[in-house]
Amino acid sequence: MKSEYLERILKARVYDVAIESPLEPAARLSRRLHNRVLFKREDLQPVFSFKVRGAYNKIAHLSDEEAARGVICASAGNHAQGVALAAQRRGIRARIVMPRTTPDIKLQAVRDLGGEIELIGDDYDAACEHATGIARDERLTFIHPFDDPQVIAGQGTIAMEILRQHDEHIDAIFVPVGGGGLIAGIACYVKALYPSIRIVGVEPEDAASMHASLLAGERVTLERVGIFADGVAVKRVGAETFRLAQQYVDEVLLVTTDETCAAIQDIFEDTRSIAEPAGALAVAGLKKWVAREAATGKTLVTLNSGANMNFDRLRHVAERADLGQQREALFAVEIPEQPGSFLRFCRTVGSRSVTEFNYRYQDAGRAEIFVGLALSGGTAEKERVLEAIAAAGFRAVDMTDNEMAKLHVRYMIGGPAHGLEHERLFRFEFPERPGALLRFLTAVGEGWNISLFHYRNHGSDYGRVLTGIQVPPASEARFLGHLRELGFNFVEETANPAYRMFLGG
Repeated sequence: MKSEYLERILKARVYDVAIESPLEPAARLSRRLHNRVLFKREDLQPVFSFKVRGAYNKIAHLSDEEAARGVICASAGNHAQGVALAAQRRGIRARIVMPRTTPDIKLQAVRDLGGEIELIGDDYDAACEHATGIARDERLTFIHPFDDPQVIAGQGTIAMEILRQHDEHIDAIFVPVGGGGLIAGIACYVKALYPSIRIVGVEPEDAASMHASLLAGERVTLERVGIFADGVAVKRVGAETFRLAQQYVDEVLLVTTDETCAAIQDIFEDTRSIAEPAGALAVAGLKKWVAREAATGKTLVTLNSGANMNFDRLRHVAERADLGQQREALFAVEIPEQPGSFLRFCRTVGSRSVTEFNYRYQDAGRAEIFVGLALSGGTAEKERVLEAIAAAGFRAVDMTDNEMAKLHVRYMIGGPAHGLEHERLFRFEFPERPGALLRFLTAVGEGWNISLFHYRNHGSDYGRVLTGIQVPPASEARFLGHLRELGFNFVEETANPAYRMFLGG
């Protein structure tokens, strides 16, 4: 099988539209990690993503009869641009089915390349179902984003370039994983020639379909996936890509949103370019692997897969990058409500830079502080700070990894509502499009009183809401049934310590 894909990759047609992207040393990151790190710059492709390789290779191999009927695909962005460009170069019709949640920047990019866009559903799965139906009814060729041998071979040309550009020893190559087409193509080529090179996939913790499938020994369908790294937000990997990954991929690492944001910053500091979240996964995984293995002196390659970043997402990335680099810690601290205690806490913190400070009077006996502190010594320094706060007689809770605290509580002012009965707290996600927030409020608030509400646009395809709802015990079953019928993703946070300390009654 390796030899079959080796031949496909060697015969792949990609350079009519793709460039041979550079393999660049990452000088700053290399010095910091004490390893030689090389970035494969697929973010420099004409559509700012590697996806054009597989799409063009598939379309270039269509017969004249197939090409004349046209092609169709489903995509939320990068694959759509690749198909549109490839079809434009061959002079054939391309229909592109995209979710209604697709950002305008990606819609316009596809239109500029001549793609005929149809907006269907709120996610890739709905768009894909619609596209495959059209392909069947109208006899169009469906260009799969990952589970197709020609697409896999097109992506595999990246490995061919890496081994040609760096003819010295390579210890490991780190590859982002969505549906698996990219890592399948790279792994087949590399393992055929240099089986000692480790192939390491990297997925977000909240979209770990390949990791779960390899662990189970069969393809697993995730109930839902996170939407921050939308380029790899795939609920089920491909059948062919999974089969190849089982044979040729050494491991798949999982990384957090904060670690991904920190990797975006790492890439920027070395290249002055801004990777999209999926495009920075490999760097995040490399850093995690180096820390786990205590590796030094290795030659490590990352696949920087794309740069289709919405500008308004940068705010969220910048906020979370310091947490991902372990350069910031968040604490909730309870202090006595008495003269001098506030000053005593500040003295305990010492000369450390305060990145955030929220103070709210609680009652006559105590006050709550939400504080962010800059760190230079990572986790060890954070633990020293917690010990110092405890030694000074204050109760502190580490909120650095508390998702609700980072997304919502740190931005809220007002504190608890004393005397409020039967309040339950929930985090919701809903597709971000015009009117969505109003529809959400109307649906959720129709039969129950909303006692707390926080909404903040994070520059993503989904809106996030934190809301308190008064749910008398007698109506609990009806309320929970109502939530399930609405179909919104939600998590109850009533027991979250951030809520208990800052917002709960």
